[in-house]
Amino acid sequence: MQTSRIKLSFIHILLAVLCLANIIPILWMIISSFKSEQEFSVNPMGWPKLWDFSNYTNAWRVAHLGTYFWNSIFVTIAAIVLTVFLGALASYFISRFDFKLSKWVYGLFIIGMTIPIHATLVPIFILMKKLGLLNTHLSLILPYTAFHLSITIFILVGFMKSFPKDIEESAVIDGGGVYRIFWSIILPMTRPALATVVIINFIYNWNEFLFALVLISKTGLKTLPLGLANFAGTETKFQTMQMAALTMALLPVVAFYLLLEKQLVQGMTAGAVKG
Repeated sequence: MQTSRIKLSFIHILLAVLCLANIIPILWMIISSFKSEQEFSVNPMGWPKLWDFSNYTNAWRVAHLGTYFWNSIFVTIAAIVLTVFLGALASYFISRFDFKLSKWVYGLFIIGMTIPIHATLVPIFILMKKLGLLNTHLSLILPYTAFHLSITIFILVGFMKSFPKDIEESAVIDGGGVYRIFWSIILPMTRPALATVVIINFIYNWNEFLFALVLISKTGLKTLPLGLANFAGTETKFQTMQMAALTMALLPVVAFYLLLEKQLVQGMTAGAVKG
């Protein structure tokens, strides 16, 4: 009993240290974004004497964050909708129907998880160029969707397989068709797992940099990571303004996670109980 308590205490301490290691840099960035350049240069680790909100308005105006935010929101949401829709349909048929190639199809998607994403950058660039999709939102939406179908299907198939067959049998008796069962029964029951894959997809799509750098060169189509990189490279002397821009870029991720936190926790709890 004493040994288990010591192990548990050690785990709690380790988790607390890891949590602080991640939170402290973010808090420092947020606090620094309210300082003047002079105050940041004199005391970069201290609290601001006067909380200055002008860094946010200046960063939004100088860095043209409005355009970059819109591009990131459009690409991210479009890719998420496509990925979740296609992934949920594929997962439904793989997990709930018995056909000869079901294991092979599922295995093919799982193999996709082992392929390094950025190893496909050059072939994708050539393909997008031949299709005439370079410097379009589709050049990002399509790869983002394809790359995340594997992890989406992996998570959803494992969750859908835990549903009892009696649910669908009762629905069939009541006259429900395949797609009616999917939309009205299976999909609502899968909400916790859907929240998990939506968060995973959102974080990757929102932060992705390399594909956007290679496939997008027009300023008006660049996503937020590209805009922030350009801003940091040109406005090197305005560090507090950069902190404000980074804070604004972080807020949507935090807000999106908090919005789906309840569903995410339910999914983790359900998975633990069913396991």
